[in-house]
Amino acid sequence: MTTTRKVLLFNPRSANSKYRVPNSILQVGASIYGRYEFVFVDGNLERDPWQKIASYLQTGEFGYFGTTVMPGPQLRQAIPFAKKAKEQFPGIINIWGGYFASNQYQVVMDSGYVDFVIYGPGDNAFPSLLDALETGQPYEFIPNLIWKTPEGVAIKNSKEGLINLDTLPPLPYDFLDGFYPMKRYLNPTFLGRSTLAYHSSMGCPFTCSFCAVVPIFEARWKGKSAEGMYRDIMYVKEKWGADSIEFHDNNFFVSEKRLRTFAELMLNENMNWWGEARIDTMDQFSDDTLALIRKAGCRMIFFGAETGNDALLKQMDKGGKQTGAQIAAFAARLRKFDIIPEYSFVLGMPAETPEKVWEQIESDITFIKQIKAINPATEIIIYVYSPVPTEGSELYQRIQEAGFSFPERLEDWLSPQWESFDQRRNPLTPWLTPAMVRRIQDFETVLNARYPTVSDTKLSQFQRNVVSALAGVRYRFNFFHYPYELKALQKLWLRYRQPEWEGM
Repeated sequence: MTTTRKVLLFNPRSANSKYRVPNSILQVGASIYGRYEFVFVDGNLERDPWQKIASYLQTGEFGYFGTTVMPGPQLRQAIPFAKKAKEQFPGIINIWGGYFASNQYQVVMDSGYVDFVIYGPGDNAFPSLLDALETGQPYEFIPNLIWKTPEGVAIKNSKEGLINLDTLPPLPYDFLDGFYPMKRYLNPTFLGRSTLAYHSSMGCPFTCSFCAVVPIFEARWKGKSAEGMYRDIMYVKEKWGADSIEFHDNNFFVSEKRLRTFAELMLNENMNWWGEARIDTMDQFSDDTLALIRKAGCRMIFFGAETGNDALLKQMDKGGKQTGAQIAAFAARLRKFDIIPEYSFVLGMPAETPEKVWEQIESDITFIKQIKAINPATEIIIYVYSPVPTEGSELYQRIQEAGFSFPERLEDWLSPQWESFDQRRNPLTPWLTPAMVRRIQDFETVLNARYPTVSDTKLSQFQRNVVSALAGVRYRFNFFHYPYELKALQKLWLRYRQPEWEGM
């Protein structure tokens, strides 16, 4: 060990059930394993995370408090805990990472209680920062680091190239198991009884202007080898009984060659799996590949369909060749292979006039219904457009010109409206009227009732039939207004799940 000052790695609460392996802090832990003493605190599995954090900090042995911060629910603990840590333990150094910290670094650094931000992968940046702070060496040129000058100006260092993931140390699953039993992270899902959350790549090679990944990775992608993935997964399967996998990559299906090799390795493992992909990428895959991955356990794939409007797809800067016609044709193609397409749509994009905003909403409602007619098994995820700070993009410039701005104080992100914003439930955008948002949400309610998600394993077939029949007339005649009876039934029956923000 190189230091007497220990490191606390904190994963703030992000869910109320079905907790996933905290891959973010696990990855950071791997980068310092055997070099620095550290502990994990998972807010998902602690009744009182601050009490656990304070008990560590009170020993006086800890010098670093590292927090991974995604937008949305994690802010409820990340913000007040970082502030309390700095107030009660002034010598502690707060280091944040994750999408929120990377994309909203200015407001984070202006808070006065976060000392550093790691933006992008921290495999090299985090241990390099610790080394510099422990030895009194300069940190001002460490790639992927954001720091403050004595005058309080936030400085964003250069980005390093993406690392060969096969050269990184293995994830310390056994070390995590010493703090929280691994079996508590392997929960039942649509895929299986013990589902592992796994991350096999970094970034995405595309530049969608509404995506939070783009400002961090800037169209870069690097994946672990199929053999490396297989070894990791088999380790967890054999030691803790994982029987299915959620790949939480931003884009799992980038390489057909990697995918085929992985599928061939998985053929006899009897594990179902799910991941995220692009329609225009996978549409180029051969039928043999699609048949192979289904045989190897691929049950469902998430795709950003976004819209059936080709002009809007271009405005979104999808960076590929996706079209409305292709979206529809690909849903039909996957039906032949018994792979469920999970299509997400973004409604409420900015437009020159309110009439054009309404036109986009209504045209995509019609398009979504067409997709369901082509392949009724298609899962539909609906988001209300929420801006991300993609600096330099035409879309971000347009939303700024329309009067939208992010909070200027970090604590403001704790307000209910901004939490809903980050979950894409409340856009706070000036061009969307309450009537527009209500139209989108009412359609979503009717759609989810007419076609209950297959990922809700608690709904019985009887319950599915009843709610679907009740929504049938509304769905057929586009009568979506005030679907109170459907909302009441969905709430009554097991708090009907919404996979767009609850996962599977």
